[in-house]
Amino acid sequence: MRKTIVIAGASGYIGSNVMEQLKEEYDIIALSRSTKNKEDEAHITWRACDLFSYEATKEACEGADYAMFLVHSMIPDGGLTQATFEDMDALIADNFARATKANDIEQIVYLSGIIPKQEKTLSRHLKSRLEVERILGGQGVPVTTIRAGLIIGPEGSSFPILAKLVKRLPSMILPRWTKTETHPIDIREAVQALISVVGAESLYDRHIDIGGPEVMTYRKMIEQTAEVMDKRRVLIDFPFPTIKLSRLWVMAVTGEPKATVYPLVESMGHAMVAEDTVEGIGQGEIPFKQAVEHALEEEEKQSSGDKKKKQPKSYTVRSIQRFGLPEEKSALWMADTYFEWLGRFMYPLIQTTKEDDDWEIALLDPSFVALHLSLEQEATDDMASFAIDGGKFVKLSEEDKTGRLEFRRLPESDEGLVAIHEFVPALPWWFYTKTQAKAHLVVMWLFGRHVKLLAKDAEDGDQVVEAPTN
Repeated sequence: MRKTIVIAGASGYIGSNVMEQLKEEYDIIALSRSTKNKEDEAHITWRACDLFSYEATKEACEGADYAMFLVHSMIPDGGLTQATFEDMDALIADNFARATKANDIEQIVYLSGIIPKQEKTLSRHLKSRLEVERILGGQGVPVTTIRAGLIIGPEGSSFPILAKLVKRLPSMILPRWTKTETHPIDIREAVQALISVVGAESLYDRHIDIGGPEVMTYRKMIEQTAEVMDKRRVLIDFPFPTIKLSRLWVMAVTGEPKATVYPLVESMGHAMVAEDTVEGIGQGEIPFKQAVEHALEEEEKQSSGDKKKKQPKSYTVRSIQRFGLPEEKSALWMADTYFEWLGRFMYPLIQTTKEDDDWEIALLDPSFVALHLSLEQEATDDMASFAIDGGKFVKLSEEDKTGRLEFRRLPESDEGLVAIHEFVPALPWWFYTKTQAKAHLVVMWLFGRHVKLLAKDAEDGDQVVEAPTN
């Protein structure tokens, strides 16, 4: 009897390759932000899913036996995003972990990066990958993590950047980080490693490093990529790190967005060599040059096909901020503390009122309600979500879709997130981005300081003042 696997990030670079192999043995629930231009086929069912919504994610995972998490938030999805990729990834991972637990899913398979053991300080990208791994396992569902260095394929992130540098620069000044060793692996072998661990109980709650047959420096990879392209390149060694400067010229030459280039280049200063390996899993045999030839051939095929249509501009807002929290304080405590503090700190400009579990935020006069927020479902210790369903400052859609203000405590940590999702402002967009959006960031920063002081008081043995309940 075929089992079912749900894949978050199914329409992405890795996900689409994984599905082609998995569908031979499993039924697949493929999750994507939009299912437009997606058609179900034998053993593949597409489901539209907003991974930033726990309820949507839980519903989308129904019927699955296993799960695969192949999502990364380095490229924001339209609209206005006031959040780091680390916080977006943490929130999505938390939703996915909770959804898999609610659906009694047996295992989560996760693709991460190789974590260098000898390094005390990690790049933001690798720190985030390690945090996501912890969060995915925070609800008790076993996680099997495949950790890869540079995956060689026509799409993705790191290799296409390297290929563009070789293609566009006749000469390159190579800073010290280009002598860092990494462990490249062909996309086909990385995919096979992901597939091979599905349902393998002996590998539950384990991480596995994978890599190809060669450990190489970035300089060596540039040389061999140039050979495959049949291009002569002048490479000049420069004996300084210049990571920060490198980010700028890599972005300028490749045309890739800052959100993608900065975290990846920062990680290139780390040696990422497979050490925690498992016999028969991800020990690639395809040589680097052969993998590059395949990637470039596939890129040529894709570029000759239809070009991707430009997505229409979105006028929604996503904003996520992270705070330290006092021990054992719930998400609902964080919510009530925020609204109470906002009304006290910003009085008389802003006034807040609570009725049952709902809150109103008014400007100057209680009758001028800027925002009305209703608790969406019963709050838990870890999550309290409010629908932004009324007020002068919100624009409700014809489908009655509403934005959300969400408070959550991250598992096994003393950190919390406050997030706005899918909020559509009533103010003109250009005016909102210059005023209300910036004011929100200032308010969140001030609230973060307030919560930090409460946490410090708790550590010092003082009693933390509870938020009022009425």
